Amino acid sequence: MELIDTHTHLTFAELENDIAVIARSKEAKVTGWITVGTDRAQIEKVLALVPKYDNMYAALGIHPHYAKDVSSADISFLKSAAQTDKVVAIGETGLDYHYTYSEAEEQKGLFSKQLEIAAKLSLPVVVHCRNAFDDTMQILGRFAGTLTGVVIHCFSGSAEQARVILERGYYISFTGMVTFKKNVAQTIEAAKIVPLDRMMLETDCPYISPEPVRNKRPCEPAFLVHTARKLAELKGMDFADFARQVTKTSRNFFNLP
Repeated sequence: MELIDTHTHLTFAELENDIAVIARSKEAKVTGWITVGTDRAQIEKVLALVPKYDNMYAALGIHPHYAKDVSSADISFLKSAAQTDKVVAIGETGLDYHYTYSEAEEQKGLFSKQLEIAAKLSLPVVVHCRNAFDDTMQILGRFAGTLTGVVIHCFSGSAEQARVILERGYYISFTGMVTFKKNVAQTIEAAKIVPLDRMMLETDCPYISPEPVRNKRPCEPAFLVHTARKLAELKGMDFADFARQVTKTSRNFFNLP
């Protein structure tokens, strides 16, 4: 049994100096990692980290929070960096209307530019969507037929939203939120309808520690097993079989060896 944590921030301050985090992950049978760049400084750190581990890969993007500060040079840098060995996706990119660090129009422009890069480089896209579902779907719709794959990461929406995502052929990634005891009923119902060939798992570490380690900070890849067990339970499946199938989905989506 193995799992792939498809969305980590191992270069964030909470984890970057924890030299044992990968060993703990392997001990928990989480043996593959996508680590995500969110701005130019983080992209540089990610590109320095991923060559150190055989089963670690990079997704590179500029988070919507930083849209107001992005220059044309930053976009050029991202496009160049995304052609580096072991880069398997563009992202995370998208829209975040929960926080307004950048205006909506600035976010939309940055999102579109990164989708253009993904289309040109034939890389899948890791999408951040918070309180911005309709606009996110509208912008993605403009790129229909040009993107090799789309995953909505850290999904916390409803079954109705999940159906829209699935009808478009996109993928959905779940975090430890599905293990929480309160305020997650709609996401639980959504998880029940997502087929395993469209489902991926992530910690989004250092954030969103799952139950029963919710009070442990920071979150880390080893904790992914708790999310996987909860989703296997929701699906009424044997854990090992569930893990095998979602790992296959992740490998296929990111074109991993």
